[in-house]
Amino acid sequence: MKNQTLGREKIRILAVDDNPTSLRLLESILARKDEYDVVTAVNGREALAYLYGNTGYIDIVLLDRMMPEMDGIEVCEVMKADESLRFIPVIMQTAASRPSEISEGIKAGVFYYLTKPLAPETLLSIVSSAAKQVKQHRQLRSEMRQRKMSFGLVQILKCTYKTLEEGESLATLLANFFPEPDLALTGISELFINAVEHGNLNINYELKSALVKDNRWQEEINSRLADPFYRSRKVTVVFERKVDACYLQITDEGEGFDWKRYLDVDPTRATHNHGRGIAMANMLSFTRLVFNEKGNQVTGIVTHLESSAKQSYILS
Repeated sequence: MKNQTLGREKIRILAVDDNPTSLRLLESILARKDEYDVVTAVNGREALAYLYGNTGYIDIVLLDRMMPEMDGIEVCEVMKADESLRFIPVIMQTAASRPSEISEGIKAGVFYYLTKPLAPETLLSIVSSAAKQVKQHRQLRSEMRQRKMSFGLVQILKCTYKTLEEGESLATLLANFFPEPDLALTGISELFINAVEHGNLNINYELKSALVKDNRWQEEINSRLADPFYRSRKVTVVFERKVDACYLQITDEGEGFDWKRYLDVDPTRATHNHGRGIAMANMLSFTRLVFNEKGNQVTGIVTHLESSAKQSYILS
């Protein structure tokens, strides 16, 4: 196993591949970005040994699917079953690109896919998307730990917000009201982003794909927040704690969308660098999500008896 000097502020990536040439290629591509430090492993068992020996150190796992001894799917299943590893985003590189094979990976906890042969720009785009998720979660968790109070005393709370920054701040507060704050945080944050981005600002999936590709996503967000047509729109959030469960209702003022397409990760979109937020919230954070027919209101429910047993998936 090869280990470079790792900076604590950088995104730390564990690249796993039994082909030395492929590993060198991955390292050379990722080395183009100063924000990444790369550790390598030559098989699944070695990768897990490193993860267990360096708990909390690795931010992203870049994993080959087909390997001797222990393949990528088996590694993902082990990670998903372990509380200390299940939150690490896994990017799977594979030549197995049939929908059924991608679905198998998704069930094992893979939210990001790269198909071989790897295109450098595609690799960097997908890793950047996963890194953004890691940085956001790292920041939100840091803020959440700083907000200590008797959260369990709150029975009902109503809030509104307009911007993504306001939504992130509110997510760190509300996550503390749930039985497992770390588990709830990702889902709340993703639903809040969706309510602003796809709801109030009317940026649909196809438009976001184009904006991300052209590196104009943040510019468009800022432009629409300043537009008189959109800037008065707000998201209304109601948290309620009942005997059986915690409920979080999120309502935006947008036109709604076809939410049924996004409750699960669609294999046809598995190689895209966005579009996993609702699926992650559904699979990771809540016992269930309930949308209204229009799609501009969603209620996330965490039942008290099931929250600790909720099946968890790896972040994207």
